[in-house]
Amino acid sequence: MDERVQKYEDKMKKTLGGLDAELATVRAGRANPHILDKIVVDYYGSPTPLQQVANITVPEARIIQIQPWESRLIKVIEKAILVSDLGLNPSNDGKIIRLILPELTEERRKSLVKDVKKKGEAAKVAVRNIRRDANEAFKKLTKQDVSEDEVKDLSDEVQKLTDKFVKDIDATVEKKSKEIMTV
Repeated sequence: MDERVQKYEDKMKKTLGGLDAELATVRAGRANPHILDKIVVDYYGSPTPLQQVANITVPEARIIQIQPWESRLIKVIEKAILVSDLGLNPSNDGKIIRLILPELTEERRKSLVKDVKKKGEAAKVAVRNIRRDANEAFKKLTKQDVSEDEVKDLSDEVQKLTDKFVKDIDATVEKKSKEIMTV
């Protein structure tokens, strides 16, 4: 593959990776510790990701268990979860925080699927923007003694990449949608 195309492929891979990371935080009926990935707690004055101050486990299908390494962090972690957009109420026994995930209603599942599809569309738009940037960069090459045929070949290669990544995004969105709709 031409190195001029390679950098655009890397950008498309990052877009797909970003979508995967974003979809991992979407709750799909079963407890998934990744929904806590965006939670940051105040640890001795510095904002620290929750995973770096506690063990996070899933003992049952709808329960996430958080065991802080220091007991003084329980209140801090609870507060961070309450102010987040997760909509979960933590409960603790003095040593462990439990998050009980309610069963998703049909309406909520459909709403989550709609949200997942929006995120997929945004990723596809990002991939298409990368294609547009690539094509603009290739057109500028004609002024630098690169033949029009070579520019067309480069554009065709980027178009094939775009098609491939759009298909991958569709597959990822479809997989997550099925996961959400499975009761």
